[in-house]
Amino acid sequence: MEKIRCLIIGSGPAGYTAAIYAGRANLAPVLYQGISPGGQLTTTTEIENFPGYPQGISGFDMMEDLKKQAEKFGTDIRHGIATAVDLSQPPYSITIDGEKTIQANALIIATGATAKYLGLSDEQKYMGMGVSACATCDGFFYRGKNVAVVGGGDTACEDAVYLSGICKKVYMIVRKNHLRASNIMQKRVFDKENIEVLFEHETLSLFGEGGLQGALLLKHRGKPTEEETAIVIDGFFLAIGHHPNSEIFKDYLELDETGYIKTLHGTPKTKIPGVFVAGDVGDPIYRQAITAAGSGCKAAIEAERYLIEKGL
Repeated sequence: MEKIRCLIIGSGPAGYTAAIYAGRANLAPVLYQGISPGGQLTTTTEIENFPGYPQGISGFDMMEDLKKQAEKFGTDIRHGIATAVDLSQPPYSITIDGEKTIQANALIIATGATAKYLGLSDEQKYMGMGVSACATCDGFFYRGKNVAVVGGGDTACEDAVYLSGICKKVYMIVRKNHLRASNIMQKRVFDKENIEVLFEHETLSLFGEGGLQGALLLKHRGKPTEEETAIVIDGFFLAIGHHPNSEIFKDYLELDETGYIKTLHGTPKTKIPGVFVAGDVGDPIYRQAITAAGSGCKAAIEAERYLIEKGL
């Protein structure tokens, strides 16, 4: 059984930043990249809001830069997915790909969260060319254009209000005949003249040549007034939630009602000493590359302090 001083599971800005700091602290970190090496940002065509890139950079290129920087400081980066854990006592056991078991003195969980999609084949076809699950990340590219937001909760309303300040027209595609959002968020939506809420509408497909140009919707499914209708849009934003990749930790760590790992008093610490959380798997609020990177830094610093304190 391989024994590791500091194990990081998950890549992306949180995992790679944790690896950079852990490597510079001589913790000999090992990082397993997970199911999606580089995380969610690898599907983002251009990032303009990360400090230090005035001309912007593609998500893939940024993750490659972070990966190289982590390797420069001695991180052993490996392919593989953590499929099971035993956090009942230190050193902690982590199973990779259902086969190999590793024991780690300190563990940094940076497994991220996965945006929920409708399941349309067109979503993947237009990913990065009109389809996005992050309005605050990608809304800027649609300034002055028509866009749609799918969802009826607080997140969807927040995204629609945010986009209304950038875009010419914002449609909200809502499956039910009402919004699930809080009253204050509903008021903000209805107060915006350029937001149109399409109640009892579902998305059937997306269309466009060389990029997204519109969406085909079904209105009043199963009713006598059922009909298909199309809207002309350049951007299609999913706001139906995220699923944190925390399933394998549920027997040991405290999760909130939607599965995000809870941490102690605003730190990356969990209720288990030596186990730390970084990035979107513990962040239901911000979910930005810069906040994920910052949390990776904090997790690595806390891991270093823990290992020194324990004489490991």
